[in-house]
Order: sequence, then structure tokens, then C-alpha cells
Amino acid sequence: MVKDFIDGFVSYGKAVSHVSKYRLWGYILLPGLLCAVIGFGVFGAAWSLSDDIGDKLDNLWRWDSGRGIVAGIAQVFGGLIVLLLGLVIFKQLVMVISSPIMSILSEKVENQLLGRAEGPGFSLKQIVSDVARGLRIALRNISREVILSLFLLMLGLIPGFALVTTPLLFITQAYYAGFGNLDFALERHFRYHDSVEFVHRNRMLTLGNGAVFLLLLLTFVGFLFALPLGTVAATISVTKRLQPPE
Repeated sequence: MVKDFIDGFVSYGKAVSHVSKYRLWGYILLPGLLCAVIGFGVFGAAWSLSDDIGDKLDNLWRWDSGRGIVAGIAQVFGGLIVLLLGLVIFKQLVMVISSPIMSILSEKVENQLLGRAEGPGFSLKQIVSDVARGLRIALRNISREVILSLFLLMLGLIPGFALVTTPLLFITQAYYAGFGNLDFALERHFRYHDSVEFVHRNRMLTLGNGAVFLLLLLTFVGFLFALPLGTVAATISVTKRLQPPE
């Protein structure tokens, strides 16, 4: 299991080498611009809502005693909720909108790894199918990720629990990010439920991929190419696992 996690982690180095070797930088730049536009929009809206949420939480406290402490906690908790929801929405929204490009990139990388001829390229029918599947995956993951993350966030308010819930929040975010990256490669080989089963069986690989993805998102420049690199890295890992043993 540790080997799978390391494989998911170090596959990003292989992804950079592959992108450089085959000059795939055009597939990196366009999603990067989309990430920048969506990121500024989502987190700008989240920032403007954080005070409102904090005030609503503060108003739930009906007593004068301890109001100052409650108000401080409410503002911090409101900011954390908005930041968390903003990150979840940003990740899934970027994946859905970029899914046609990421699917083509993933297929191109797989063909290059296996020495196969290039596919047919753009297809309106395939684009609609990719977006529909991406939306289905996103809705599934958002519902589970938000519920689990909010539970961990509230649990972290209990003194001492933050030492446990903080890494668990990161693990939750990383797992569902890796899920989305792997599915760009899995969609060509499995139906929806079979893809979910593959991710579950390879959860440490998924976690390793998603961990680097999140770390890139947290940097000022890294978030611009986190998705395409995550897609290439996931495709390299998935292709390796789907090949029959020699």
C-alpha cells in the first residue's frame, strides 16, 4: 500500500518528463488559464461570503455571556467553511469544465506510452459524453467530500481534536482530487461503477496522486498546471496497472 502511495506521488516527476519529451505544453497552458479564471471567481465569491456566514453563526448564540469568544470562533469557523467549500467547488468545477481537454490529453499520453497511433481527436459526441460523466463523478464526489469534511471541521473545534482532523481533512481532499484525475484515464476502459471500484481498490495510489495535486494547488503558481500534470501522472499510473503481466 505504501508502494502504491509512493507511485502516485512520484508519477508527477514522470509526468513532467513525458510532457517535455512529447512537447505537450499546449495542453498545460489552456487548463492553466481556466484554473486562474475559475479560481479568482470561486475564491473571490467565497471571501465576500465569509463574514456573512460568520455573522449568521454568531447570531445563533442568544446569550450575552461569552458573546465575544463566540463571535471570534464564529468568524474563524465561517472562514474555514467558506475556504473548504470553495476548494471543493473549485476542484470539481475545474475538472468538469476541463474534462474534454483532459480526456484528449489522457488518451494521447496513453497512446504514446503504448506506441499506438493517435485517436480521432475532437468529437462533439465524445465531448458531451466526457462532460456528462465528469459531472456525474463531480456530483458524487462533492456530496461525499463536503459531508465528511464538514464533520471533520466541526469535530476539530473540540480542543485537541484538530491534531487528528487536520490531516484527515487533507486526506479527504486528496483522495477525491486523485479520484477525478484517475477517471480521465479510466473512462476509456470502465463504466462508471467499475471506475469507482478501481479507485477503491487502488485508494493509496489515488491518495498519492491527489496529495501532490493539493500541494500544487496551495502554491501561487502550481495551481495553474496542477490538473493537467495530475491527469498525465494518473494516466501513467493507470496505464501501467491495466497492462497484462508479461
